[in-house]
Amino acid sequence: MAGLRAILAALAAGAALPGAWATSAPRSFYEHFPGVSAWVAPLGPYSGHLVGDVGAFYVAFAVLFAWAAWRPAGELVLPLCAAWALFSVLHLAWHAAHTAPFSAADATAMLGSLALVLILPGAAAVLAVQRRPEQAPT
Repeated sequence: MAGLRAILAALAAGAALPGAWATSAPRSFYEHFPGVSAWVAPLGPYSGHLVGDVGAFYVAFAVLFAWAAWRPAGELVLPLCAAWALFSVLHLAWHAAHTAPFSAADATAMLGSLALVLILPGAAAVLAVQRRPEQAPT
């Protein structure tokens, strides 16, 4: 169970950091995410509304992942990981099709980081399924 909780906590932190940044400082997020180079600004004009909404989405998932880490019930972990994996596949596919504005190093780093956040919910789902459910009272 410690491994499952650790993965869920890592997913919570991984969603909370960009989410908090995009929500609290959307212009800074747009111009500087992930911090070493800019991965958002080259993709289109700034929209504070859109960046703030994306930040709120990430913060909401961070809350759900933190809750699941605290109480890793399969009824929460499995649909949460499925929803995050679906989002991650769509997010990765979009970015894979739009690498032109980036250097090879940035494109590789971006796609690698997006693939990592796709792998983690899969690992969490496998661990959640492997846990034996508690017997329900009869």
